[in-house]
Amino acid sequence: MASRYWVVSLPVQGSATASSLWNRLQEQISRHSFDTPLYRFNIPNLRVGTLDSLLSLSDDLLKSNNFMEGVSHKIRRQIEELERVTGVESNALTVDGVPVDSYLTRFVWDEARYPTMSPLKEIVDSLQGQVTKIEDDLKVRAAEYNNVRSQLNAINRKQSGSLAVRDLSNLVKPEDIVQSENLMTILAIVPKYSQKDWLSSYETLTSYVVPRSSKKLYEDNEYALYTVTLFRRVADNFRSNAREKGYQIRDFEYSSEAQDSQKQEQDKLVQDQENLRSSLLQWCYASYGEVFSSWMHFCAVRIFAESILRYGLPPSFLSCVLAPSTKSEKKVRSILEGLCDSTNSAYWKSEDDVGSMAGLGGDGDSHPYVSFTINLV
Repeated sequence: MASRYWVVSLPVQGSATASSLWNRLQEQISRHSFDTPLYRFNIPNLRVGTLDSLLSLSDDLLKSNNFMEGVSHKIRRQIEELERVTGVESNALTVDGVPVDSYLTRFVWDEARYPTMSPLKEIVDSLQGQVTKIEDDLKVRAAEYNNVRSQLNAINRKQSGSLAVRDLSNLVKPEDIVQSENLMTILAIVPKYSQKDWLSSYETLTSYVVPRSSKKLYEDNEYALYTVTLFRRVADNFRSNAREKGYQIRDFEYSSEAQDSQKQEQDKLVQDQENLRSSLLQWCYASYGEVFSSWMHFCAVRIFAESILRYGLPPSFLSCVLAPSTKSEKKVRSILEGLCDSTNSAYWKSEDDVGSMAGLGGDGDSHPYVSFTINLV
């Protein structure tokens, strides 16, 4: 599937017809750029309206196109991010089951949703309104998912970070802690390379430390977690002396209820995250199709309006879609230009040479025909 397409309209001049011009274009592409896919872009007879309304509409065409393209890319990136979490490759993006590239290259106007007798501005406003609503929904849904994900990440960081800051409840068992009227157990965070010093000195940091009571519970890349049992009345003195020696004393109170509650909260967040991820992913696939359909209908309006403004009335032009490779672009441009009026072509080329006119194509390039680019990714 190509990721970039040109939507082009060529003027039908003199005694020529759209069909004869199409045959000439096919022949030229086949002869000089055979690897360039070429398709008719079928646009219905839309309501022209007044020149003022067309000019007013044309002022916002590029801005509206960029907006719709931007929303489609946001949803596609969201799909990729959600699929990456599970390591699953993204499914093909579709519009009502039709792959997006096929929907573009075999575009059919939806008369039921967008009556061709409606004013062009009304159609564009309707399309833009639909895409705006979907973008707003995406923000709300993504924020809800990311909020749960952030909460879960915060819990995981607490459980997997350095011993200096992480939650210790899943490292300490009930049998590691002594709690009585006179005795208590303190948890010490000892630098990894100071463990020998700790074991040789902890009993002397204060009086009334239970001999040989220090036990290593866990070790990471920087620190080791030790217990030490002592009399309650000397606990503050022990803390103070331990800190002077570079050991960190972590306050900890074992509670099976708190551990169970924390585990339940984490399990609930894991389930909520998966439910929201699945729901958001399903919504994104459906909404991408909606946005892409709206965007292609907008492109049809855009090519129609710009063609009227470029070539005049009555509407007489051939619209098509091409997907040239990078190396074929210059040749294809030359073919398209050759099918336009030579006088018109020379005018646009001279304007392009002096850089004084960007043309009505909207992509910043000057051509003697209407042309703009659709980027699928």
